[in-house]
Amino acid sequence: THPATLEKERLSEFVPPTSLEANRLKKSSWGVLFTGIVGGMLVAVYAVATPFITPALRRICLPFVPATTKQIENVVKMLQCRRGPLVDIGSGDGRIVIAAAKEGFTAVGYELNPWLVWYSRYRAWQEGVQVSARFYISDLWKVTFSQYSNVVIFGVPQMMAQLEKKLELELEDDARVIACRFPFPHWTPAQVAGEGLDTVWAYDARSFRGRDKALKTRALPVAHSRTGSTQSFLSCWSL
Repeated sequence: THPATLEKERLSEFVPPTSLEANRLKKSSWGVLFTGIVGGMLVAVYAVATPFITPALRRICLPFVPATTKQIENVVKMLQCRRGPLVDIGSGDGRIVIAAAKEGFTAVGYELNPWLVWYSRYRAWQEGVQVSARFYISDLWKVTFSQYSNVVIFGVPQMMAQLEKKLELELEDDARVIACRFPFPHWTPAQVAGEGLDTVWAYDARSFRGRDKALKTRALPVAHSRTGSTQSFLSCWSL
């Protein structure tokens, strides 16, 4: 073989070090880019999913379950001839608050999930009721409901007894409480509408406050009789 040909073959097989370095940098850049994309996706999924998963980790789990059209209709039915501000405890995607605002109520929703609150605000703006429908990120146990005449709650059985006590302490006598899906354990409803999961119970504050007064009144004679028995026993003992 001619020496010139051998030299050409040797040069064709030779790869400059700069080319190797460029290839390594290119592969490294793609690796960093891929890692960044995957990491960003995981962070985004975590940011979106966490507000939905967190309620399941709380002592009392109040999951987000959208209200059905029939449930909303039953709630509106229970609000007929009612006046005053309304609050939805755990307002979710804002359906109840928006429906109440359309009926002329000044309505407020409290929700712990920020994504649902932002979506509710967008929906209220889309429906043209953003002035009368307001939404706040807050824990229901940290809110005072004394300023509301109408209270709506989509609760779970584990929380209803505790919520009873809170509302009894805070609401005025002319207030109405509307429970969806699950009733309050000790109150007697003034009205009931719907059936199954769409059932709605309406309670008037005067009624459940009257119940408490009746219980206290019935308890007084018992205490008195016990006192009387004690006095009789002491009298006999002194004799």
